[in-house]
Amino acid sequence: MTLKQIQVLHDLLEDLLPQYWQDLAQLVAIPSVQGPAEPDAPYGPGPKAALDWVLDRAKAMGFETVNLDHKVGYAQWSPDPNQATAGAGYYGIFGHVDVVPAGQGWRQDPWTLTKNQAQGRYEGRGVLDNKGPILANLYAVYALKCLGYRFRHPIRVVFGTNEETGFGCIQHYLAQEAAPLFGWTPDCKWPVVYGERGRLRLALSVASDQVASLFDFVNAYLLTGTKDGRELGIAYEDQDFGRMMLRGYQLGLTQGRPWVAWSMAYPGACSQEDILGQIKSRLPETGQIEVLSHWAPVLKDKQSPYIEALQQVYNQVTGQALEPVTTTGGTYAKFVPNIVAYGPSFPGQRDIAHLPHEWLGIKDLETDLKIYSQALLALWQLEQEVEEASP
Repeated sequence: MTLKQIQVLHDLLEDLLPQYWQDLAQLVAIPSVQGPAEPDAPYGPGPKAALDWVLDRAKAMGFETVNLDHKVGYAQWSPDPNQATAGAGYYGIFGHVDVVPAGQGWRQDPWTLTKNQAQGRYEGRGVLDNKGPILANLYAVYALKCLGYRFRHPIRVVFGTNEETGFGCIQHYLAQEAAPLFGWTPDCKWPVVYGERGRLRLALSVASDQVASLFDFVNAYLLTGTKDGRELGIAYEDQDFGRMMLRGYQLGLTQGRPWVAWSMAYPGACSQEDILGQIKSRLPETGQIEVLSHWAPVLKDKQSPYIEALQQVYNQVTGQALEPVTTTGGTYAKFVPNIVAYGPSFPGQRDIAHLPHEWLGIKDLETDLKIYSQALLALWQLEQEVEEASP
């Protein structure tokens, strides 16, 4: 891509910014927290309203839109079907418009997009996780659409409505739609996230008269030592993810059985079966282990042309010289083949989403828009290179 192409793109994005903030204000105003299911609202009226709004907005911007049973929907920009180079498959950008509850401690109405002039940011529930970033990606695609770029494959912006409470939306999507050729989810951090740790949560319960053995287990294996599972024989590690991490401890009593639950963020060097095998060999008498939740780790090839292109774009826009990273978090990239997490939080930004005064920096958003739109332009450039190399 040329400097002139980039400058023209940036100029258009600057022109689109006022409308972007107006749209984000309308989307944030919808309290899209999961609620009881209703007709045509499987995750409650809030997520449905947010999905309806964003699909209507995308349609007004000239996108094709599809609503998959009010659980998930997408906006698509397709190439000219008469274009000789049009290909099968699509690029996908996956985000969500559901949010966690507002909670207490806000200075202002959490459902009103509020400008914090002193801090140079906007505040509101969902502004970072994930309404602001997925709307920014819709605008990034729109900018290239306005400039007349022609891709070989459609570009899809997918809007989930159940990410915060179970990922059922994306599983529904994949049951009906093919996986993308490549894509990303703007629901994590910068730069390119090429791997996500496995996440396993277990509960150990014992008979009521064996509570002492439960506390012996907790003291010996969970509360003392290195917190990497060494005492349990599960201190697995690898070059991509580092060491096992234990956290999230909880004690309780259910139907007369005391229990302890804990979470593990584990590397790709082991499996759920490896972990369970080691733990079961150390269980106290009458101890029963239960898997509460499990997501296997995912690891993408960071030398792939797509990932290298995305990383190069990030470094070009920010002036940094970073390499792709991994995360302990869990995003749609755990479920959707061929996508990676890509933004929007910058290095050093932590503990923003899910808290009071959730925020999105104004300059950060402008940088996000540049990165996402140039990443799309990089995909277009890769297509041109493939086309030129074809006989």
